[in-house]
Amino acid sequence: MLVKVILSGSPGGDGDPLAELRRLAEAARAAVVGDVIQHRRAIDASHYVGRGKAEEIRRLAHARRADAIIFDNDLSPAQVRNLEKIVETKVLDRTEVILDIFASRARTAEAKLQVELAQLEYSYPRLRRMWTHLSRLVGGGIGLRGPGETQLESDRRLVRTRIADLRRRIDEIESRRQRQVRSREGEFAVGLVGYTNAGKSSLLNALTSDTAYVADKLFATLDTRTRAWALPFNLRALLSDTVGFIRDLPHHLVTSFRATLEEARHADLLLHVVDVSAEDAEAQMEAVTAVLKEIECGDRPVLPVFNKIDLLPEDSDRLRVLQHRHPDAVPVSAMTGAGLEGLRQRVLALLGGPVRELTLRGDSGDGAWQSAVARHAEHVEREFADAETIIRTRLPQHLVDYLVKEFPRLDVTVHRAPARSDRRPRAARRNAS
Repeated sequence: MLVKVILSGSPGGDGDPLAELRRLAEAARAAVVGDVIQHRRAIDASHYVGRGKAEEIRRLAHARRADAIIFDNDLSPAQVRNLEKIVETKVLDRTEVILDIFASRARTAEAKLQVELAQLEYSYPRLRRMWTHLSRLVGGGIGLRGPGETQLESDRRLVRTRIADLRRRIDEIESRRQRQVRSREGEFAVGLVGYTNAGKSSLLNALTSDTAYVADKLFATLDTRTRAWALPFNLRALLSDTVGFIRDLPHHLVTSFRATLEEARHADLLLHVVDVSAEDAEAQMEAVTAVLKEIECGDRPVLPVFNKIDLLPEDSDRLRVLQHRHPDAVPVSAMTGAGLEGLRQRVLALLGGPVRELTLRGDSGDGAWQSAVARHAEHVEREFADAETIIRTRLPQHLVDYLVKEFPRLDVTVHRAPARSDRRPRAARRNAS
């Protein structure tokens, strides 16, 4: 059974208010047999929905033979206990369902550590006495303070010890990830972020010819995957996929997955992948923006990428409306390949700067600068005058800056002056390694 409480004044959508919770329940391998929606001015401190509504939920749950009640709200430990006494059925909140999904999706040792930490931090204030017939532990022993310690106190102490151990191991992973990110200082770093099931892994595969796992379900992948992405002018970016976000993402998960999100926190550019076929695409974008601020990515340059345009009906004006609100967005389809070349060009402009028409004049006997130009230029016109070689070509501003710094004796004439304000991400302003 699904339950949602909508408070007065809270933002609401035009669609099904329980659509996302229904997908979460199905992702947790549950079959939904009914739902209840209540509008309230304020939550009930003891039962969240009030005793009368709790009684109604109990009767409906028993009639539908429900094994659990799932709330699309975060409940306090006391509210869960009080509700279970009335409904006589297991009560779960939204956070517990998301944690269960993450636990079932975790495959690597790193993901399992992060999920376990999030689960323990969530369950610690919810621990209860499991052996009510044993009021006290007797006999003492190793690891016990004495015969006066209750079972609940012992459980809590064990959980605190495990949480401290997990935090230490995850801190080590985060330090190692930070070293890996810093070792790529000479590379363009691009991070894929977005709502869960927006198509980030599919886009990674389409752009890099990778074979990352893809499935039409929430939180299909939890691990960061980084692959080389070939950009125009023989430039390269490191494209990283990250865990998907969701509305009201549990704080415990955000904290635990900081190591996994390290790639996004240090990216030169974030590609915000949006599923434009979703009815609540705008709300999903707002949820992702909120999580980015929470993980200290609010200052990163962001390029919206409207994915799954192939799923839109021909008579739909949703894409037009979204593009009017977000004129910088790039529409693409990771499945059909539509718009991917335009995305490469936009990323090149943001990272490498505008393309310049230039004339290079240098020593004919110095093959280093000629090799550098030939490696990146897509078209070269070459002339020879005395002992000099003259090359006319087009290159991004980033490569022009590189040639000027690496070959100070090279005469570089730019025929189209750079813009006065350079708003490119920091990697584009660094010299190539």
